[in-house]
Amino acid sequence: MNKELMEALDILEKEKDISRDTLFEAIGNSLMTACKNHFGKADNVKVEINHETCDFLVYAEKEVVESEEDLTDDVLQITLEDAKKISKKVKVGDVVKVEIKSKEFGRIATQNAKNVILQKIREEERSVIYNQYFEKEKDVVTGVVQRYVGKNIAIDLGKVDAMLNEVEQVKGEVFKPTERIKVYIVEVKNTNKGPRITVSRTHPELVKRLFESEVTEIKDGTVEIKSIAREAGSRTKIAVYSHNPNVDAVGACVGMNGARVNAIVDELRGEKIDIVNWDENPGQLIQNALSPAKIVAVFADPDEKTAKVVVPDYQLSLAIGKEGQNARLAARLTGYKIDIKSETQAKDAPGFRYEDYVDDYEGDEEDVYEEEYVEGVEEDTEE
Repeated sequence: MNKELMEALDILEKEKDISRDTLFEAIGNSLMTACKNHFGKADNVKVEINHETCDFLVYAEKEVVESEEDLTDDVLQITLEDAKKISKKVKVGDVVKVEIKSKEFGRIATQNAKNVILQKIREEERSVIYNQYFEKEKDVVTGVVQRYVGKNIAIDLGKVDAMLNEVEQVKGEVFKPTERIKVYIVEVKNTNKGPRITVSRTHPELVKRLFESEVTEIKDGTVEIKSIAREAGSRTKIAVYSHNPNVDAVGACVGMNGARVNAIVDELRGEKIDIVNWDENPGQLIQNALSPAKIVAVFADPDEKTAKVVVPDYQLSLAIGKEGQNARLAARLTGYKIDIKSETQAKDAPGFRYEDYVDDYEGDEEDVYEEEYVEGVEEDTEE
């Protein structure tokens, strides 16, 4: 039993997650390479390795010839006299197995064999790491901030470093070395220098994955995230739907005293998150998406993917949001181009009246959602 080799293989298997079969293959190839370098050819060389004991045998298959005069290639042939030393039963024309002692290899052959093994280990290690992180592509992982490389940030993911490029960083976020952060794996590429991993802090899927990990109902499929719109570092709108009538989708995402959503907000460094109910009725969905603004009427055209929205005069700025953010996110969330007008503007705009809309629009009446409001109940809180 080759205990030293067995211990070395155990360490490589545990630390680098490389299978024994791959390591045995590398050893076999290295021995074949050493034979080729030592003898000039290795066509007749065989390597046998016992996977249980780690003992290995290297031998050359040689044809038996009568005498030295008949010997044309001592690598492929052996005289009958020498063959008798291996087995007394051999005769001319037989093939015998001649053991090759690895200790007889020269320094160069041994170094080349060593390089073959090391190269195979490096290739397999890269392959293992690539496969491991390729499975995590489009998922969230926790990394440790290493250093700034220009305006990019190197993130240690454990067995490999990832790069958080400037375009994938949230404006205003500053990280310190050794700080632990969650990042979304955008892409994993296999290169000659190992896997190259690109991560993001701005991707909308980051918020989605954080909700999936934080909210049990989303993880088990009871609550589904139907749509998400994000302006990284500022605000995110997320539309959720419950497949169980007894489960409140929004409540499940918010959690007891806001514990679940607050954990996500903390991870996103204070980014605001609006959670609204998904509705198959586009009018109702748009009304939900424009929350917290109150809506008087929504006229949605599913064919054109456009919607006209009427809000109270005092709610117009809230519906539009600071620099148009609320309306912009609502449009991304619903997939509709939304035109928002106050009641005063709607009255002065021909063609925006409800009666005209009903005459021209051939869709279902359910696509029209109206809501009465009480003026002064909700103040415009948008900055």
